[in-house]
Amino acid sequence: MIMKTNSNKMFFYFILFFSTLISISSTSWFGCWIGLEINLLSFIPLISNSNNMMSSEASLKYFFIQSIASINFLFCIIMKMIIFQNFEINNFISIMINFSLLMKMGATPFHFWFPNIVDGLFWLNNFILMTWQKITPMILLFYYFYKNFIIFIFILNVIGGGIGGLNQTSLRKLMAFSSINNLGWLLASITISENLWIFYLSFYSFLISLMCFFFYLTNIYFINQLFISNVNYSIKIFFFINFLSLGGLPPFIGFFPKWIVINFLLINKLLIVTFIFIMMSLIMLFFYIRIIYSSFMFNYMKLKWIKLFFKNKYMYILNIISFISLLGMIFSTFFFI
Repeated sequence: MIMKTNSNKMFFYFILFFSTLISISSTSWFGCWIGLEINLLSFIPLISNSNNMMSSEASLKYFFIQSIASINFLFCIIMKMIIFQNFEINNFISIMINFSLLMKMGATPFHFWFPNIVDGLFWLNNFILMTWQKITPMILLFYYFYKNFIIFIFILNVIGGGIGGLNQTSLRKLMAFSSINNLGWLLASITISENLWIFYLSFYSFLISLMCFFFYLTNIYFINQLFISNVNYSIKIFFFINFLSLGGLPPFIGFFPKWIVINFLLINKLLIVTFIFIMMSLIMLFFYIRIIYSSFMFNYMKLKWIKLFFKNKYMYILNIISFISLLGMIFSTFFFI
């Protein structure tokens, strides 16, 4: 029975991967829509769990939101094929297509569903939702966007992700708002260059995978569990290196792609945008450092009834790779000076 369940999951993971390839390689908007629908129908069985009411509720919410965005997207591409002479209506339909894709990826101002759904999922599904599920809508948005409009959108994402994470106690919601903030950086990178977007997404996916893998091993979902759980300090140090790297603090490796995006923004003379990006990154680092400080300094000796022993060597290997990546960040500066 377990093997049958695992084989079903592998089948849906394969369909999830295949649907993304259908959308990004399609030559028509209708083919892109088919790929998006296959992606939706393959992800729903992965996140739904009859034994967990929160997962079932999250899968239902995800289905409704994605269905609304898909209906809007299909309606707009049909209207675009019918009405192609009226320039004003054509521009309005183009903006509505952008809105549909932004809703699918959970970008601001359509991000309100994203933290609630993330809060009801397991860490592996959260990792897929925060990384892989954003690829198709972002590439389709790259095919068809207005520059001034998308600049306004990624500023909203950076501000919304930075401010929204200040008052959170759930680590899943915290990572959701961190994902919204990084989505602003991803949108900025994809408007500059597709190669830069792939570069930023690779670094971000690597850091998010480390965080989600750590939370999955320790079964941690809230900030206060970091205080109560008796985790080895060496593992905590590596974990907090990843936290600071995700926030983009130099000289950690997460600062490297953000540094390149900032350089390109300055070259394009977007000084106000660059200032907003840097200030919101400081806010992100504020609540990351708040978690780090509290976890190290608060000493709940009477409450530390959970003793965690890690026998999984992959955890140490991944964190050591993240720690060694500091050297790569330091030496890479010589190529840009």
